Amino acid sequence: MTSFTRTIAVCCAVCGLLAFASCRKTIASQPEATSYPGDNYPDVFQGFWNGMNNNYVFWGIDTTNWDNMYKVYKPLFDQLTVFDSSHEALAEQYFSQMTKGLIDSHYTLEFMTTGNEFQPSEYRKLQIDPNYFTDSAFPAAVLDSLIPAKYLTQGTVVQGTDTVTLEGTATPFTAVTGLINNQVLYLYFSNFALSQAGANTGPVFSYFFDILHRYYNQLKGIVIDVRGNGGGEIADLDYLVGQMVTSQYTFGSTRYKNGVNRLDYSPWAPAVVKPWVGGSVNVTAPIVILGDHLSVSMSELTIMAIKTLSNGKFIGTRTWGANGPLTSSVYFDGGQFTVGSSAWGSSGYMFVYTSSSCFKYINDSIYEGVGVPPDIYARETNAAYLNGDDLVLDAAMKYLGL
Repeated sequence: MTSFTRTIAVCCAVCGLLAFASCRKTIASQPEATSYPGDNYPDVFQGFWNGMNNNYVFWGIDTTNWDNMYKVYKPLFDQLTVFDSSHEALAEQYFSQMTKGLIDSHYTLEFMTTGNEFQPSEYRKLQIDPNYFTDSAFPAAVLDSLIPAKYLTQGTVVQGTDTVTLEGTATPFTAVTGLINNQVLYLYFSNFALSQAGANTGPVFSYFFDILHRYYNQLKGIVIDVRGNGGGEIADLDYLVGQMVTSQYTFGSTRYKNGVNRLDYSPWAPAVVKPWVGGSVNVTAPIVILGDHLSVSMSELTIMAIKTLSNGKFIGTRTWGANGPLTSSVYFDGGQFTVGSSAWGSSGYMFVYTSSSCFKYINDSIYEGVGVPPDIYARETNAAYLNGDDLVLDAAMKYLGL
């Protein structure tokens, strides 16, 4: 499994995005289920099956037959009577087989006893294309050379790299901004961690927002580049998009589990973008967002937020398909949970990383597991990069009339 898909594919602090009537956890008819005990493989299987039955937020649309999984795999786990490397390998194989078709594209099984992980969405993508993570990916070198040198007006380029913390992991954070032909304001950043911008990346966002606020009515367009961006902090949505609008607007809705039964769901609640509290401007020029197959989580929510604007456009390729927001299961009756007692170690046997809520775009489409389709298809290629061209940015420039 790549560090990309697990380490930074996150959406947190959900209450900053969603206009819930209340962000408090509802009172369920049974105790909150965030951990399921089990001292042996049969009990761990039972705990996992129950946890998924209770906590998984996509049962209303997921086609996996969870009842059949019980019938097929319970006898297999009953045969695992001792803990050793061969039995553990079989257990992890069984859990992976049970979950490989789940549509939740954040979903990850973390086996604490071995350190192994399994992510169904990554598994499926690699089955289709073994070069999924390297073929036509957005190379970091482009930021260091091609885009600043070829596309951005000299003297306007500001770029830097810092280290930020996402899900407790130190992660490189790269950003670059500048003007294209002195007419279009461009911004790229590698993760949604704008609030953590430091000495090197802070000036990037200071420059971008300064130009935005001062010249928004003179710019021919704005390009936000989230290619290869694995997501991060949900508060960045209002901080970024909210500075380009002066009125709150709805771009989708969410629902979450409000009980332990499989189909216990809350009503759909609007997901909104609010003007940034520190000040915003009404951008009427085209706002183009660039994304690709490695745009994940908060990148996808931001793409949908910009697509919703009358002057917004998404150019690139279909995204990863993990847009169900995440937060601690303390706040919801579903989402992440642990399996196994302390007999397996201090962290238990397994941690199940799964979305806290289901997101539906304003057109009533749910893009979980399939990705957000572009308004204008443009696919970057390594060959083009080696030739000094960025085909996706070229498509954006053509759309903007440059």
